[in-house]
Amino acid sequence: MSENVDGGDIYIKPSRDIAARAMADEMVIMSVKDSKVFSLNPTATRIWTAADGATPLREIVARAVVSEFEIDAETAYRDALELVEELAQEGILLLADHPIGQESA
Repeated sequence: MSENVDGGDIYIKPSRDIAARAMADEMVIMSVKDSKVFSLNPTATRIWTAADGATPLREIVARAVVSEFEIDAETAYRDALELVEELAQEGILLLADHPIGQESA
């Protein structure tokens, strides 16, 4: 899905097949399917918590990352895209080129 870096919007939403808990400024996520555990750093946690399926990733990055950390928008977006693609491959995050409704989670 990386071809969308310069193209259309990408929408993200946590999968239903996870258990997640915030711990300080980080997030710990467990896949219900295989009990694999993931630990997200503070930046990734901001993206995760904003992943509502309705807000484009680029907007999430602008609001939750660029405004809080010293990084330019394009670099932040590319890094975020790499992160969300990894999480999607693990099955804990849904990615789509259109808004993701409640029925998709």
